Amino acid sequence: MLPPTVADIEARAAELLEPGPLGYYVGGAGAERTLADNLDAWASHRLLPRVLVDVAGVSTTTTVLGTEVSMPVLVAPVALQRMAHPDGEPGMARAAAAAGTLMTLSTLASATPAEVAAAAPGAPRWYQLYVARDRGVSRSLVEQAVDAGFTAIVVTVDAPVPATRDRDLRTGFRVPDHVDMPAVTAALGRSAGVSVAEFFSLVDPAFTWAQLEDFIADCPLPVLVKGVHAAADAALAVEHGVSGVIVSNHGGRQLDGVPGTARLLPAVVEAVDGRVEVLVDGGIRRGNDVAVALALGARAVLMGRPMLWGLTVGGEAGARHVLDLVRAELTTTLALLGCTSPDDVTTAYLA
Repeated sequence: MLPPTVADIEARAAELLEPGPLGYYVGGAGAERTLADNLDAWASHRLLPRVLVDVAGVSTTTTVLGTEVSMPVLVAPVALQRMAHPDGEPGMARAAAAAGTLMTLSTLASATPAEVAAAAPGAPRWYQLYVARDRGVSRSLVEQAVDAGFTAIVVTVDAPVPATRDRDLRTGFRVPDHVDMPAVTAALGRSAGVSVAEFFSLVDPAFTWAQLEDFIADCPLPVLVKGVHAAADAALAVEHGVSGVIVSNHGGRQLDGVPGTARLLPAVVEAVDGRVEVLVDGGIRRGNDVAVALALGARAVLMGRPMLWGLTVGGEAGARHVLDLVRAELTTTLALLGCTSPDDVTTAYLA
């Protein structure tokens, strides 16, 4: 039997994983202040229910970039999923499809876009991209995503260089010999034994707003930017043609000491001013956190680590279990708030 809560699943995953992979998955940058604040920031908000509202029929269904999903909870890009469980990214894709939501595939995936598409044909999916120094590498990855039916590209912009991640230094983490990252193998000739620093040697640290605009103009799919912190950058993103903004601090894995994403979200929403959809990730663990994100103006959230813990504990079924738990919690939270859909949740429901 799978554990009954996300917290219990996390604890079980920590027992199952070896120190190197565990540290890579759960750790943050530096002293992990941002990692902790991602959780604390959601917990700092309080919800304000309205009563005597007809909530006999509550639906969590919504749309993201015009795609209908069963809930405002998407699967975030998480690297090296076959390091956690043999089901890997194909299993994650099947879990997301079964739950009626959208999966984002990482550049650092241990499966190809074609494999993921074959695992869940017809399901909505996005592709996360680190823009490489060699633009031919980036073009090839986008072409693979297009050919495999992905419907958007998520460009990660908060990782021009690798952060100092103390846990990885302590364990000497490198990609295990039995795990392949096809995108990295294509660029470096191998994945086994690759360190985080080696991968980031491929990423272009000189990528700018002007180059992003050129990338968007050439890309056949809508482009979201992931890793926006400042409201001013959110406004620039819209001006340069993005289709969506994802407020993210890389799960606390890049610049340590930045605020939790729940603290960044309101200013970004204000700066975007409804011109594109705003999404958020980082520290979201429960349906209540999702409701807070909606109240602060997010269209949807992305969940990464909880999905990885579910995969670790139970493969595809474990990942699906996490999505089912969060959806059930969100359904209850909406009803207790006096809301019948995600669109009903506004700042009026924050105390």
